[in-house]
Parts: sequence; C-alpha cells; structure tokens
Amino acid sequence: MDSLGAASNLDFTKLSERDKQELQQFVVQESQKAALQSNIHKTTDMCFKKCVTSKISSAQLDRYEAPCMEQCVERFMDANKVVFKELDRMRALQ
Repeated sequence: MDSLGAASNLDFTKLSERDKQELQQFVVQESQKAALQSNIHKTTDMCFKKCVTSKISSAQLDRYEAPCMEQCVERFMDANKVVFKELDRMRALQ
C-alpha cells in the first residue's frame, strides 16, 4: 500500500491535541516549501527564457547571459521583498 493510501486509513480523531497541532504545523511547513520551490522554478524558467536567447553551445552562460540572469533574479527577489513587507504591514494593521 502506498503512503497516501495508508494516510487515508488513519483515524485523526484519535490524535492528541498536541499531535494534531504538530501535524498541522508540518503540513503548513511542507506547503510553504512546495510554494517556495514552485516560485524558484518559475523564476528560473522565466529568467532563462528572457536571458538565454542564443543557441546553447557550452555549459557556461556567455558574457551577456550571466549578468542578465543575475539581474533578473535580483529584480524578482526585490519585488517579492516589497510585496512581503506590504503584506506584513497590512497584517499588523488588523
């Protein structure tokens, strides 16, 4: 039986409150990891398509592609910081 099948047979009502909280925290953390990995993949893909426009002829980025990739990722990170700061500010007002 696979792990998903085994998990669906568990009776979560028998878990203690502490175990339920730990399980919920674990699920939230795993969801956050998955979201972060998805964002990294999307950013890498977007920047690669934007910056690597020539035929790939070696394992190294050329002198135009490398700075383009770096700047693309930095812009994405800066934009995310601005969004997260604003979300934090909005949460603090609630």
